[in-house]
Amino acid sequence: MQNPICLVENRNEELMVNQQALRILTSITKPVVVVAIVGLYRTGKSYLLNRLAGKNNGFSLGSTIQSHTKGIWMWCIDHPTEPDYTLVLLDTEGLGDVEKEDFKNDSWIFALAILLSSTFVYNSISTINHQALEQLYVTELTELIKVKSSSNPVGEEDAEEFVSFFPDFVWTVRDFILALELDGQPITSDEYLENALKLSKGKNPRVQSANLPRECIRKFFPNRKCFTFDCPTNDKSLLSHLEDVNDSQLAPIFKEQADNFCSYIFSSAKPKTLSGGIMINGIRLGMLLETYVKTISSGAIPCLENAVLALAEIENSAAVKKASNHYTEQMVVKVDLRTETLQDLLNLHADCEKEAISMFMKDSFKDDTHNFQNELVEILEIKKNEFIHQNEEESTEYCQTKLNYLSQNLMESIDHGTFLVPGGYKLYKKEREKVLNSYDQVPRKGIKADEVLLKFVNSLAMTEESILQADQALTEQEKALEAERVKLEAVKKEQMLLDEREKEMKQKMEAQLRTYQENMKQLKMKREEDRNQILREQEMMLEHKLKEQKRLMEEGFHDKAEAMKRHIENIWTNIKSVKSKISSWCTSVLDASIRLMEILPGAGKLLAFRPLDHSIS
Repeated sequence: MQNPICLVENRNEELMVNQQALRILTSITKPVVVVAIVGLYRTGKSYLLNRLAGKNNGFSLGSTIQSHTKGIWMWCIDHPTEPDYTLVLLDTEGLGDVEKEDFKNDSWIFALAILLSSTFVYNSISTINHQALEQLYVTELTELIKVKSSSNPVGEEDAEEFVSFFPDFVWTVRDFILALELDGQPITSDEYLENALKLSKGKNPRVQSANLPRECIRKFFPNRKCFTFDCPTNDKSLLSHLEDVNDSQLAPIFKEQADNFCSYIFSSAKPKTLSGGIMINGIRLGMLLETYVKTISSGAIPCLENAVLALAEIENSAAVKKASNHYTEQMVVKVDLRTETLQDLLNLHADCEKEAISMFMKDSFKDDTHNFQNELVEILEIKKNEFIHQNEEESTEYCQTKLNYLSQNLMESIDHGTFLVPGGYKLYKKEREKVLNSYDQVPRKGIKADEVLLKFVNSLAMTEESILQADQALTEQEKALEAERVKLEAVKKEQMLLDEREKEMKQKMEAQLRTYQENMKQLKMKREEDRNQILREQEMMLEHKLKEQKRLMEEGFHDKAEAMKRHIENIWTNIKSVKSKISSWCTSVLDASIRLMEILPGAGKLLAFRPLDHSIS
């Protein structure tokens, strides 16, 4: 994108998604690093994003007291240091615009910025003080966002889970006028922020009200960073049009501070992910945005669980289609239309199927009922059978054409009565053997070579018997012995064909067993990855809680630290439950196993004699 575009329009204080911008966003297949900035209007938010984009111009800066940015504007650019990611910059409408009639609109813009971003930047002026904290809508978050659809109204437990999907928090303080010192000692900007988030003691409503936004920031944003900026320049005439100001005209300290901010974002801002390690690309971000805005417009509260489940339905369906298409493309390339044996074809199928399953497992998520996995198994089974059928038809047609050509002289001789003479049977056998030997030398006849040959030989049986009986050079005893020999040979060939069909049936059952085993293997691997991700998230939450509990103790809030014990114990219980592999993990895999055996009856029959371990590990 050469320039930003409005992503979420704010018309008459009604939010709606700009479809042109949505098309741009949903064309991005790479994971996205989403940096959203919020803050009071006319505080220089847009300038910082332009710096991140490496441009002076882009997001509108404005030079009057009126707010320029309306809604949420988006700028998608190549990530400067991570070629596998796309950087998505979101500039939000300034909070506290006096021209607004309803400030509820501000809180929804704020909530959307939280829901969409992986790094959330709050921009304020001068100092971190009580007013700046109050203007940050963190105290309203539990009223603006729901984690689970079951929690209504939002409960304390639900709010505790915000930390699992909230973005990293960066506070930028513009036109900073204080010395970074505390008790006569120099401090960092991060220490300045943490000191500003200390709680005040006292039980009167005013103190508790002042503590509330501090508690919310500490509770919801464990990863915090702060940057302070001097005034860009002392020349007021330049301040009104910073987009035209060269770096050489900026105060050196401000330029260094701005460069440090950009460097931090480029190196530390993570790709957008959801709980469970679900990586978000532009396509998924666009789907989530539409769900959130639609929910807000309906007057309801955006629910992360519902949005993720809706996203999963769409994405898992697409994952099935992508995987099945990949299977077809690979099979078309690898499978010769006259593959020599069924086993050769089934081996190629197994290779392509493994790739397709792996692709599906990588792209799918929240398929807890395994409906989409089962759909893929059914589709691949149908496609496999279609390839087998197509292979058989090609082989049959090819072999029949070859036999018709090779037996042309034989059939003409039969039609002309050439063999209805003394010694004609011996002559017939010689010509017949010549056809069979020539057919045997034909390469790459395919799966149906023997079956087509047997049908050809059987079609000559009555003619062969007539020639035998008409041959006056043979005695009756010789004719009887030859007829018996021919009969035994025919029975032997029929048995060979039956044996071959039984062998192919077993090979097909073995193929279904391999399908079952590959699905179970990859499902267990995915479940193990999911479990490890949940453990990481729970352990991160536990670490955050323990750190916060320790800080509360140090600040003298023993009652709050004691109250946090219950949350810590709940997290410990969750961690132990996940580590012990109990309940839903094994049940989920076992349910998948049973359903797969219904789809793959051949695997079920073989598993009756070869029971598998359905445990996770």
